[in-house]
Amino acid sequence: MQLARHKTKIVCTIGPASRAESVIKKLIKSGMNVARLNFSHGTPEEHREDIRRIHSIAARLNRFVSILIDLPGPKIRVGKLQDEPLVLKKGDNVILTAEDILGTASRIPINYTGLPQSVSKGSLIYLNDGFLQLRVEEVSGDEVRCKVIIGGPLLSQKGLNLPRSKLFMDAVTGKDLDFVDFGLEEGVDIFSISFIERASDILKVKEFARKRGKSVYIVAKIERAEAARNIDEILDVADAIMIARGDLGVQIRIEDVPAIQKKLIRKANLLGRPVITATQMLESMTENIRPSRAEVTDVANAILDGTDAVMLSEETAIGKYPVETVKMMARIAMSIERQRSAVKWSWDLEEYFRDGVGQKNVSAEDVVSLNVIEAARALNVRLIVTPTHTGSTPRRISRFKPDCWILSFSNHEPTYRFLAFSYGVYPFLVKNTVDDWHDAIMKHIKGLRLAKKGDRVILTEGRSPGQFGDADSLRITTVS
Repeated sequence: MQLARHKTKIVCTIGPASRAESVIKKLIKSGMNVARLNFSHGTPEEHREDIRRIHSIAARLNRFVSILIDLPGPKIRVGKLQDEPLVLKKGDNVILTAEDILGTASRIPINYTGLPQSVSKGSLIYLNDGFLQLRVEEVSGDEVRCKVIIGGPLLSQKGLNLPRSKLFMDAVTGKDLDFVDFGLEEGVDIFSISFIERASDILKVKEFARKRGKSVYIVAKIERAEAARNIDEILDVADAIMIARGDLGVQIRIEDVPAIQKKLIRKANLLGRPVITATQMLESMTENIRPSRAEVTDVANAILDGTDAVMLSEETAIGKYPVETVKMMARIAMSIERQRSAVKWSWDLEEYFRDGVGQKNVSAEDVVSLNVIEAARALNVRLIVTPTHTGSTPRRISRFKPDCWILSFSNHEPTYRFLAFSYGVYPFLVKNTVDDWHDAIMKHIKGLRLAKKGDRVILTEGRSPGQFGDADSLRITTVS
């Protein structure tokens, strides 16, 4: 067995350009760790086929790939347009309506009946991640008349944003809960929730699953200003976060997005929550075989900030070069990870736990994870091996972004699947039926040729030896 050359996880959106068996196979071999299914598009039948196809191909390749269902939430979208692309010209007048019509240059359907109540004369309306801008001229009944301030091409189903406007809709819709049911039936228990604003949005989905006898992992998408403001309460209940910079960059001042990104990643790292950085990371590769230098720098900076995963959206869903894009993402990650120690981090997580504020709420697992990192660096160990039931220990070690791989062994299948989101963690699913798990795991590692005689390995251990639980000690051993 050979581990990947990059430790940053790669999330790929599966769509028309990538759902063929031959393409999925190449994506997995090129570095895809998580397959994202965007339920804003496609049919349940297509998604069911995608889920089963991904599982089947990953099993045949003996590779581990997790699946993330991205719930659409109350996304305000443009309806079906008669001709595409529809070109809006600066100075033109256009009416936005909730009426179910084919859109034209003069009347565009919107899937939000509350639009007239959310805007007033002078309000700005952004389309397509803010690339098109309208100003409200008049609200009349169920229609909103606007003037085009910044024009350009518009496609069906593109998003509409109302910065600083009150929205009369819940973050979790009935349709979202139907999709949760669908995912659970298909064996998927990891969901991302769109347009959340507070912790209660996450708890609503968790409680829904609990009543069905299930437990789910929730990735909170941070794409509204309210979510960024409420990030502490969101992180208390979310299992991971996704920084969805497209909508976020419309909801807040675009020049503030880089600083917000760094703050969100830091907060997630402190708590050991996986964080995904998303939106337009290699967008030019949707059409071109090479990315721009600015995009390469963007990916590299997100990794240096401490992100666990980077995400591809249109690049792999509808792009011309999905496989080449994943290969490029892997190459960028591999390069910047090698140079991490030579490039100063924007902040020092280890120093935080050693001094000052970080010591006030430190746990035994925090201390163990810090000691593991220090020992790994001092002794130049090849692998960190950790048994876990909840995934807490490997995630706490992962947040320090070690140079070596973290091999995580879990007897809990949901934990095994969710560890695919954590930087540098390779999960294994095992049965907790042996008396000496250390011996069994070391034999397994040697059998896979992940370590050779003479290699040093760090093993974490729980309060009850032989059991998969929270770690409170570590052992340094040499492969014999």
